[in-house]
This record gives sequence, structure tokens and C-alpha cells, in this order.
Amino acid sequence: MDRFVRVFGNRKPVIGMVHLGALPGSPLFDSDAGLEGLVRDARTELTALQSAGFDAVLFGNENDRPYEFDVDLASTATMAFVIGRLRNEISIPFGVNVLWDPMSTVALAAATGAQFVREIFTGTYSSDMGFWTPNAGAAMRYRDRLGRRDMAMLFNVSAEFADSLDRRALADRARSVVVSSVPDAVLVSGQITGEAAAMSDLEAVKAVLPGIPVLANTGVRHDTVADVLAVADGCIVGTALKEDGDTWNAIDPERARAFMAVARTAQGALR
Repeated sequence: MDRFVRVFGNRKPVIGMVHLGALPGSPLFDSDAGLEGLVRDARTELTALQSAGFDAVLFGNENDRPYEFDVDLASTATMAFVIGRLRNEISIPFGVNVLWDPMSTVALAAATGAQFVREIFTGTYSSDMGFWTPNAGAAMRYRDRLGRRDMAMLFNVSAEFADSLDRRALADRARSVVVSSVPDAVLVSGQITGEAAAMSDLEAVKAVLPGIPVLANTGVRHDTVADVLAVADGCIVGTALKEDGDTWNAIDPERARAFMAVARTAQGALR
């Protein structure tokens, strides 16, 4: 909780996604645009989010499909390169997420000075990518070995593109994760990128974790953000900000500004 407050303050943060373009080595990489194209597009999205007034930004490699558990070193290195090029332009807290690799995520955060990370750190899943068993203990010890005990770790407890093999209710799993793995915040997701978490899931998890930040991780929209923030302690948003509401399009600055206008009203009403 202390790390979360140090990063985001006492507000319910609205975190905007910077979806980097496909990275070198991944099938969708645009070799014609190259590294400079990645930097250019990331700068455009960062500028749009900061201009719209988002509380924080999260850099992710959502375009590196098909996804991997052990991410290519080139992907992590390229993300560090892009963020490094933009570092002096980032004026709000920022985090990173290397899908779906906790160790690479922590390494990238340490290399770039990110204040927080998001990832699937715990659980056992059957997923589109195969059998999935992340290791929270290894990731958190790695964070500490890299001298980044200040780094806030946001644990997604309902993985996209996967189904938990743990048949306990989501709220019970979330409560157990807080005791066993000491996350700084818990995230609740929908089934795939851009799909909303069920309000009943958010409500159930928050009910059993009144003292731990619980955020909506996917699918928050202009017409739902007020309701989400009435329950959750913040949200992460990407798809709703994109041109035509399509995850794989660029951010539409007007949609981003409109989203934050609604979110600011909601945040103010909850104070």
C-alpha cells in the first residue's frame, strides 16, 4: 500500500496504455518503419495521454503476437531503447509490462526507472500460449536484487487469454495472493484485451480486500469509468482510447481527452 501511494498519491489513478508497435523478432514487426518508427509512434501516444491529463502511463508490448512466456531478449532490449529515448519527455509516473514474462518485466523496469510493473505473477493457468506457472517469489526477489524495492508490483489475478486451474472463487484467490505474495495492488481483468472485467468480480475482490488497492485492468470505457471507479481504486485503459475503439489502432487524442473528462468528474465526486 505504501508503494502504491508513493507512486500514485491518494487519488484513484487512471493509467493510460502506450501499446508499443510490434518489436524486432516478432511476426508483426514493421521492418520498414524500424526502431525510429517505434519511437515515433510511442511518442505520439505518450503525448496524447499526458496532454489528456492521465495520472500515469503503462508501456506494454501488446502487439508482440503470438505471445510468449519467455520473451526474446531483443524485445526487452528494444522496449528499453524506446522508453530511454522518451524518458526525458515523461512527466507523470510510468510503468512497464513485458507480456507475459514477469522476470523481463522487472528487468525492464529496473533498466528504465519505471515506478511500477504489471503482470501475471501468480497462479496456474491453461492458456492460449500453453501451460502457465509464473513465479512471484522469483520476480520479487529479482526486483530486490536489482536494488528496486521501491518498485510497486501490480498483480493481475485474472489472466487474459487463459483460465485459472485453481477452482477457488476469484475473490478467494485474490485474498490468498495478498497473504502469500504481498502485491502492492491487485488487478481484475476480462477474458481478453479490451474486454471488461465483470463488475461482480470487481465488487467481490474489493469486498475481501478493503485495505489493498484493487484496479480494473481491462475494458473500461467512457460510459463505464464512473461506475468502475465507484468500486475500484483505479483503472488501466487502452482500447477505449483508440481510433474507433479498436485495440490495435493508434490513440485518438479526442477520445483520450473525453475519457479523462469523465474520469476526473468521477474522481472528484468520490473525494
